[in-house]
Formats: sequence, structure tokens, C-alpha cells
Amino acid sequence: MSGSFHIDAGGGLHIRLLELKDAPVLYALIDANRKELRDWAPWVDRTKGVEDSVDFIRAALEQQKSCTGLHAGLWLDGRLIGCIAYVHMDINNRRAMIGYWLAVPYRGRGLATRACMAMTDVAFRKLLMNKVEIYCGVENLKSRAIPERLGFKPEGILKQYEWINDRYIDVVAYGMLASEWQDISKNFTK
Repeated sequence: MSGSFHIDAGGGLHIRLLELKDAPVLYALIDANRKELRDWAPWVDRTKGVEDSVDFIRAALEQQKSCTGLHAGLWLDGRLIGCIAYVHMDINNRRAMIGYWLAVPYRGRGLATRACMAMTDVAFRKLLMNKVEIYCGVENLKSRAIPERLGFKPEGILKQYEWINDRYIDVVAYGMLASEWQDISKNFTK
């Protein structure tokens, strides 16, 4: 997983590793979507300036070097529209967890679904993971629709799993096994 990371997800959508030079545009995107993101993303209120995005990207690059995660930008026709990540990777157990967010103007167009599909496929086919997980807030129905659309199975609800701003939220854990993806992914290539 060393070196550059780039996936062409089709239709002008590209997934590429975040770099330090991306910090200003990443911060601007977060700041422009702060109100909508803060309901489900605990890091929004801690992101107060470009330097916070620089620190985040530095930490993400270290995580990539240690093979414990990978954070990428979602780029549509060269413009940053959100992020997607293997927020946690467990190489020993061959398991990865995907997280994602999109700027408001790009939601509802299938872009996050396409990006999650591509990241899931890479996790299984290139990184040789056995399991991919996606955790979503129980009440975050739009985010939950993505793993459900891709055939991930709900594996349980984690009560008061995450502190977001002023409250704990319950989270649905979705999972997909490599053996299941082989059959399911055939439906997306037709």
C-alpha cells in the first residue's frame, strides 16, 4: 500500500491519496459544508483552520505508511467533492473499515456509492482483505443506504458507540466478506 493510490471510478470520479498540498481545498470544503457534516462527523468542530487539515493529512500519511489506514480525496472532474478512507485497517485479521463523506451539492448522485464500491473492490482484490466493514449512524439513513445498496449485511447495532458533538449515537455495523463480494460484485459489472 506504499506509494501513490489512485482509482478511476468512472464518469470523471477519481479517488486519490490526500497530499499536504490539498489541505487548503480540503479545509474550504469542510468549512463550506460544516453545518451538514457536523451531525454525523465528530471531527468537524475540531477542524478550525487550514493547519488542522494539514495535521490531519500528515497523520493520514503516517497511517498509510504503517498500513493501518488510507485517506483519499474524492475528485470529480478535478474538483475535490469529499473524502473516502480505509479509516482502520487490520492487516493481521485482513479487515478494513470504510468511511466517507460528500459535500452537499454532490449528494444523491450515486457518487459515494460508486466510490464505496471501488474501495471495497480494491480491498478485496488488491489488498486481499477478508472483510470490509462500514459503520453508519442508525438515524443517518442516506449514509446507510450506501452499504445496503452494495449488498453489505447489517451485523448489529452498537449502542451509544460514538460521541458526536453533544450526544452519543447508536451505530449500525455493516459487513461484507470477500467470498460474498465475488458473487455480489458481478451484479455491478453488468
